[in-house]
Amino acid sequence: MLRQQRVVIDNVKPQLDCGEFFVKRVVGEKLHVTADILPDGHDVIQAELLYRHEKEKNFVQVRMHHDGNDIYSGSFQVKKQGFYEYKLKGWVDYALNWQHGVEAKLKDGQHLKSELLEGVQYLKYLSGKVTQHDSDTLKKWMDQFKDPEKYDEALKNAVSQKLHDWFVKYPQRVLANETKILKVYVDRKKANFSTWYEFFPRSASPTPNTHGTFKDCEALLPRIAKMGFDTLYFPPIHPIGEVNRKGKNNTVSAQEGDSGVPWAIGSKHGGHKSIHPELGKESDFKRLVKKAKDLGIEIAMDIAFQAAPDHPYITEHPEWFRKRPDGTIQYAENPPKKYQDIVNFYFETKAYKALWQELLSIVLHWIGFGVKVFRVDNPHTKPYYFWNWLISEIKKDHPDVLFLAEAFSRPKVMQQLAKQGFSQSYTYFTWRVNKHELTEYVTELTQTDMREYYRPNFWPNTPDINPYHLQGANESMHLIRYSLAATLSGNIGIYGPVFEYMVTEQLPPKEEYLDCEKYEIRHWDWTIENNLTHYITKINAIRHEHGALQQTNNIKFCVTQHDNMIAFYKWDDDKTDHLLVVISMDPHHVIQGNVQFPWYDLEPIHGHGVRMKDLITEKEYHWYDEWNFVELHPNVPFHIFQIIKE
Repeated sequence: MLRQQRVVIDNVKPQLDCGEFFVKRVVGEKLHVTADILPDGHDVIQAELLYRHEKEKNFVQVRMHHDGNDIYSGSFQVKKQGFYEYKLKGWVDYALNWQHGVEAKLKDGQHLKSELLEGVQYLKYLSGKVTQHDSDTLKKWMDQFKDPEKYDEALKNAVSQKLHDWFVKYPQRVLANETKILKVYVDRKKANFSTWYEFFPRSASPTPNTHGTFKDCEALLPRIAKMGFDTLYFPPIHPIGEVNRKGKNNTVSAQEGDSGVPWAIGSKHGGHKSIHPELGKESDFKRLVKKAKDLGIEIAMDIAFQAAPDHPYITEHPEWFRKRPDGTIQYAENPPKKYQDIVNFYFETKAYKALWQELLSIVLHWIGFGVKVFRVDNPHTKPYYFWNWLISEIKKDHPDVLFLAEAFSRPKVMQQLAKQGFSQSYTYFTWRVNKHELTEYVTELTQTDMREYYRPNFWPNTPDINPYHLQGANESMHLIRYSLAATLSGNIGIYGPVFEYMVTEQLPPKEEYLDCEKYEIRHWDWTIENNLTHYITKINAIRHEHGALQQTNNIKFCVTQHDNMIAFYKWDDDKTDHLLVVISMDPHHVIQGNVQFPWYDLEPIHGHGVRMKDLITEKEYHWYDEWNFVELHPNVPFHIFQIIKE
């Protein structure tokens, strides 16, 4: 293909897989775009970034800046939810190139009569773009360029800043080269910053041996709000299958009165669009959603696209399930694990279109109840392109809806789900314990292309995961894990009250809880307060007050002189909020060491230093040097310093 363009635009960032997938931002953030833009030869070039919201017709133009080494950059702020399109354009700027040549030849003492005559064409173009007053000036200059008697005055105007500014403002984009359109999807701010609390509604009753209800959950909302959580996540609230029901501690045979696993969805009482009858009625759930909203809490629902053997779908749509050669339905397996109480949907069915539409209708059904946040169970066991379609369909009319991918799988599997549209993702944080592991992992999340599309959500524990380092762990270890999650990541969550009550008994030899709530109803004294609830509340309050902790990517790890001390500097996008976080990795001993303060990132005036306000203790310190002494105790194994320039 013949192309006359003289400018190459290469290495455009950000983009994912050559534009196959969109990058992500939240409302108010900026998209910073860079590219290698270069001409043949030595001519002067110009480049611009063009962008528009999907509902806008015209592109907005932003002139790009040359940062050296043929790298150009430009930015724009995303102000509305939905898709923005952006592309780059580059061209040889003949007018600026002419002016640059005049300047160079003038310094060399050359006579420039011919060059002035050549410049007339560029002034003529400008005269049709500028105001009438400026057009009159340009016509006067054109006469000067042609008049040998006014040579000196003509040269002065030819190299003037005024003419340069006109050339920049009104460019001639001759033979411009343009990239393909790339996309960025903009979510509401909660996609970047959320604080999740998970508990089982059926364990919410204040009375022992009694199934909890939505009304019981409603009574717990003030406690959750007081602790600073803004998202309350429930495991599935649907009827639980009775066929092949699991018993306590995942025993294959249930005993009389065993409540079953909430993820085994469907029974004679209904399926994915129904509510477990012992939890309450639809009106009770709607009331709970509203009451939570009044307290600044959103209810997050679990989406688990699987069925119990007695789900109504089994008889109504047998074509949606896979049968064995003997005619029985294939239950779920992840060898050697068996899930006899669950049957997977058969996504390769010829009736896949009807299946997809029905699954979409399930999400829309609960959106109708006011739910805008969904935690999706095991999305990696369903086709990636199904999720791309479903999330896209939801976002068309409900851009506020967010999806958290619960996929503890291989890295590329988790990354693919994020690329396909999931708003947030679970992570390996749960298993990253020492300083090196955490530094390496967070650096990968924040300093590679993953920062453009993968929004991590850090969970110290889940109902499925009782990590080895928390089994039998003391209070200090729980404080360490929560403070790490809450300061490293904008999105965090805990499974409670198991976490804050330090319920750590395991089912040997696995990372599983003994007497896990997945298999039975537990009774909790929800009135208990302890050091963990106190510091969780304090940390969450700091998160809500400081923009530096309401995002993940703006982070720089600092050097410390102790292997069990981790330190990092965080800041908000406007660079008005600066924090230094120092956390002990040792839950048993006092540790001491020096921390290298990020002097050159903050550019303080040497000799004046900075004021360091510990947001936990409210104490203030003055640091005047790059290296500073820090001490951490097991009872409060972290410092969150606000950096205040003097």
